[in-house]
Amino acid sequence: MRLARIAIADADGAILAHGLRVGTSVFKKGRVLSAMDIAALDGAGIAEVMAGRLGPDDIAEDEAVTTIARAAGGQGTDRSAAFTGRCNLYATHGGLVVIDRARLDRINLLDESLTIATLAPFDRVAVKRMVATVKVIPFAAPAAVIAEARDIAGDGGPLVRIAPFAPMRAGLVLSRVRGTKDSVLDRTVETVSARLDALGGQLVAERRVGHDEIAIAEAIGALRDEGRDLILISGASAIVDRGDVVPLGIEAAGGAVDHFGMPVDPGNLLLLGHIAGAGGDNVPVIGLPGCARSPKLNGFDWVLERLAAGLDVTRRDIMLMGAGGLLKEIASRPQPRHGPVGEVADARVVRAPQIAVVVLAAGQSRRMGALNKLLAEIDGTAMVRGVVETVLASKARPVVVVTGHQAGEVRAALAGLDVRFVHNPDYEQGLSTSLRHGIGALDEALDGAVDGALVCLGDMPQVSAGHLDKVIAAFDPDEGRAICVPTSDGKRGNPVLWGAQFFAEIGAVSGDVGARHLIGEYAEMVCEVELGDGAVLVDIDTPEALGDLRAAGSA
Repeated sequence: MRLARIAIADADGAILAHGLRVGTSVFKKGRVLSAMDIAALDGAGIAEVMAGRLGPDDIAEDEAVTTIARAAGGQGTDRSAAFTGRCNLYATHGGLVVIDRARLDRINLLDESLTIATLAPFDRVAVKRMVATVKVIPFAAPAAVIAEARDIAGDGGPLVRIAPFAPMRAGLVLSRVRGTKDSVLDRTVETVSARLDALGGQLVAERRVGHDEIAIAEAIGALRDEGRDLILISGASAIVDRGDVVPLGIEAAGGAVDHFGMPVDPGNLLLLGHIAGAGGDNVPVIGLPGCARSPKLNGFDWVLERLAAGLDVTRRDIMLMGAGGLLKEIASRPQPRHGPVGEVADARVVRAPQIAVVVLAAGQSRRMGALNKLLAEIDGTAMVRGVVETVLASKARPVVVVTGHQAGEVRAALAGLDVRFVHNPDYEQGLSTSLRHGIGALDEALDGAVDGALVCLGDMPQVSAGHLDKVIAAFDPDEGRAICVPTSDGKRGNPVLWGAQFFAEIGAVSGDVGARHLIGEYAEMVCEVELGDGAVLVDIDTPEALGDLRAAGSA
């Protein structure tokens, strides 16, 4: 696809290259111009726009990045819905990011239209941490490039996966010389134990022995016979050579030294070895560098994390840790780089947004007559239950349901679903009261732990979990997308996603209206999410609409 200046009369269906403001309306880049848009722009005196159209060999940006992200994501990753040519992968559990760097580089070398950015290989992550982002830079990418990138990403196992931490039962040998205080050894035990705990492991045994190879060998042998998964050795003095006391003790126990030293500072004097375990498998044996007594991040953490994640650590692996291995604090970089034991503080950890849902189910259904539309059955299920089940199938959590009219019956219809209820005693005063109670309960219960909330109507049964996830994928306040509004052919619908910064103003609305006026007041923060199939425009307000919906379902 190539951009060009297109006369406004010929721009129907073209993709807008740059944002435009016309009066109070904002036309953001990437918008597919509709006939309604053309009329508005023409009426504003705009004669031409910079725009483009997909060619026969192009794949639209969202389809392209979804294809690549689906192929690239492996165990422990979850994929966001694509939006504006970006699809992110997030961690579904803690562990280490494992990346095939060679294949990643091959994809990024294919074409300038497609990029994949990831965390560094073997970075430690928590649940919901963003680990990779796939981006198509223009509005489309060549089909041949996407096909080749997909094949590379899927050939030879996952391109990106999360190796989870598995419980390790470790033993620790501490050697001492005359004058070594127990308090020094106690602090070492405390620090090592904290490191293991943070990775889901446990220090289950320790041996305090004299600083000679025979005593160390006997302690290693005893821990090996007890079936320990990992044996750690903290010597009374630093290891300075393969012929030093600790490596000699490993060999005297029947083990082997695989590598001594590492290009990570602190951590240079780490020793890696192994010994045959009671069950025949090799048990890793690590001679700790002196910095392992400190809770600050050091080379021992990098090795321990990989072992905890079930990854082999070889001599070559250690020798390739030099890039990024300078961890020592220096005067020109005085900020702390550690928090809890072995944890690197990150000033900007990118994670998946925590989006909650408020389902409004308090209304009186006056236009339906005597029937409460929310309890009307569609394909054998109460409408409100179908809507809430759809919400629960999306990525949003938690879900708050606001009840009012016939609250008991609505709660019964939702029995067994993972939702929180809040009752609105003022439901007769209009929609704003339910909105206020729902947002208020959400903010109070979670104490600011959510980034935003989707406000869903209980009478929109055609909205799907995919629609909700698409709206969530658009949310990014840092990029000016703090209010996300679904549209169909340019018409705005529901549900709307509101950033948490608007909760206070939403709580102040009154009357039988929602918070739509805020969309006009904060136009620069609004993002329209085109969904196209009309579902976000359909709510069931009349018996005729209910009949049409039932008829369509049985057709």
